[in-house]
Amino acid sequence: MRRLVLNDGTEIPVIGQGTWRMGERAAERKSEVAALQAGIDLGLTLIDTAEMYGNGGAEEVTGDAIAGRRKDVYLVSKVLPSNASRAGTIKACEQSLKRLGTDYLDLYLLHWRGSYPLADTLAAFQELKKTGKIRAFGISNLDSSDMKEWLGLPGGSDAVANQILYNVGVRGPEHDLVPIMAKAKVALMAYCPLAQGEVDGFRQLEPIARRHDATVAQIMLAWATRHPLSFAVPKSRTIARLKENAAAGDIVLTPQDLAEIDAAFPAPKKAVPLEMI
Repeated sequence: MRRLVLNDGTEIPVIGQGTWRMGERAAERKSEVAALQAGIDLGLTLIDTAEMYGNGGAEEVTGDAIAGRRKDVYLVSKVLPSNASRAGTIKACEQSLKRLGTDYLDLYLLHWRGSYPLADTLAAFQELKKTGKIRAFGISNLDSSDMKEWLGLPGGSDAVANQILYNVGVRGPEHDLVPIMAKAKVALMAYCPLAQGEVDGFRQLEPIARRHDATVAQIMLAWATRHPLSFAVPKSRTIARLKENAAAGDIVLTPQDLAEIDAAFPAPKKAVPLEMI
């Protein structure tokens, strides 16, 4: 699988695993753990979770999945805006670590902007990094104006990623947010790169998929990870889909492919508000 190097020098796979909506039903816990473990075996060693998902349940599922193989995984979690005060962020991180069964996160993100000043959350991230509880920090769902504010804070440029909704059908960030991130070398972490599984709405990609002996979903993932500093975290509970996702990490789209995608799903010609799910 293709890999990229974050601005702190860490190397990660361009496709990882998401955990949104995991940990919500006890009856599914065993299969969810098994799916994450299978994904790790396939090279999908980056796992993205959050304290919000399943009210901590997704972190517990993730903790079960990585037990005994923590060093094999690049682990990401997120703090809720309602907890993102300076003291609250530190407490939330400690609770996430407990649920995950680990003593550090590879990357800790602010889930989205809330009422607490960004400077307070950043100060907490810096303290957590200093004490070794996190190795890197970033943000999520920050649009261009918020991104500029974050980068203008002392140490804000140390953020390694901004996790945003981004796929072939949601290209708004390309107008002004992506250039800001690229200049600051902040990676684009795409969530819902498969449009929540609604790939039937992207049949215009079928000719491209045939040229690569791939599926439409694989082309969507290859597209979302086409930039040197972009990676994606699709979620799946099935082995077949996990294998499909992992194989997409080897696909490199041609200029012709990209031109056809631009024609079918054009990028916006003006700034649009950042979309969230």
